[in-house]
Amino acid sequence: MVFEEIKILPQSIGAYRHLDKAGVKRAILAATHLKGKRVFHINSTEKGGGVAEMLKGQVALERSLKIDSRWLVIRPKEEFFQITKKIHNLLQGKAGFLSGKEQRAYLVESYRIAKSIVPFLKKNSPDLIVIHDPQPLVVGCEIPSEVPRIFRLHIDTSTPSANTIEFLRPFLERYNALIVSGDEYSPSWFSKKKIHVIMPSIDPFSEKNRRISVEEAREILMQFNIHPDRPIIAQVSRFDPWKDPMGVIDAYYRTKNKIPDLQLLLVGIFQAYDDPEALQYFETVKRHAKGDPDIHLFSDPRRFVEIGNDMFVNAVQTASDVILQKSTREGFGLTVTEAMWKGKAVIGGDASGIRFQIKNGKDGFIVSDAKKASRLIIKLIKNPGLAAKIGKAAQKKVVKKFLRPRYIKENLDAYNAVLKQNKK
Repeated sequence: MVFEEIKILPQSIGAYRHLDKAGVKRAILAATHLKGKRVFHINSTEKGGGVAEMLKGQVALERSLKIDSRWLVIRPKEEFFQITKKIHNLLQGKAGFLSGKEQRAYLVESYRIAKSIVPFLKKNSPDLIVIHDPQPLVVGCEIPSEVPRIFRLHIDTSTPSANTIEFLRPFLERYNALIVSGDEYSPSWFSKKKIHVIMPSIDPFSEKNRRISVEEAREILMQFNIHPDRPIIAQVSRFDPWKDPMGVIDAYYRTKNKIPDLQLLLVGIFQAYDDPEALQYFETVKRHAKGDPDIHLFSDPRRFVEIGNDMFVNAVQTASDVILQKSTREGFGLTVTEAMWKGKAVIGGDASGIRFQIKNGKDGFIVSDAKKASRLIIKLIKNPGLAAKIGKAAQKKVVKKFLRPRYIKENLDAYNAVLKQNKK
């Protein structure tokens, strides 16, 4: 099977009324002309955070608004993900290029998947297709042209490899619209009229984000040999060079000189099938940690069978004194928003997506190196009043800008615009 449909139950958007009454009203209004429309979302994994996590909530809420929203996941050969991970890195600005052999392999596997998925889509008569990220990009181009299609790009493409973006250009140009998380991510040659800027969002009712007490969070961490009465800093993100866990460890070692009982938690639980490099990079991070007993690395999901990965992440974010997300590239840091929602002071890296989320010094901090990160960690731990003030401002910002109703409404606006244009 080269693709699979992921079944998602509706989730009532009415649950958000007490948080964002106006946003719920706007989302319901935007759905008026989409009732009964069949929308297929296609991506490469239903596991992990990021895109998969957002799609679960998005499809559930679209279904609650009487849109026939469905979700397909492609199941390519393993080598395909080696190439798409390279494409991902090159689009985010990594030096290098996609070889002719890699380009051909990417296309051959894409067309093989399309051969199976296109007949299924024809049979199910979609009104709109939404393709998420480069893995299924070419597959989307094989869908009959009378079906409008949107390409949703979730990554930071502000400084892409010219070789890679030019290779993808003919395929991107076949889409009716492009959704990006920030203005600077859209290619200069893509029609501005067809670009929709939509920042991601979180689900405050999910297991990962629902409110738990600090006491409950600490009890969970104690099960993993973490001392809740000592200072804790944490970064929650996959083990990837773009997330700079090495820089976080460097900041920890600098801070340890001033706060000797400091503990560092690095949480990057392996779940997604489309990230083959993570395991290899994890070993590099482990070596950099030098066996320090106060650095806790979490990667194996089997450790969380009893409480679940999401509850563990919730506990880490809730119990930590400071949260870091020291990314050097970030389309949008969902873990940043999750921690802000929990009222935490977040120190983020100087990446485009994080700058969309944090106003430096007002509702979080942005740093460019380990030295600056360390200074802020010391300042926040030694001044809990400041940390609380920043955390409170961060939480207010999430309620105002980063919850589901706004996100759903803006996506539905994009659907309406594309369907209206397609009628002409």
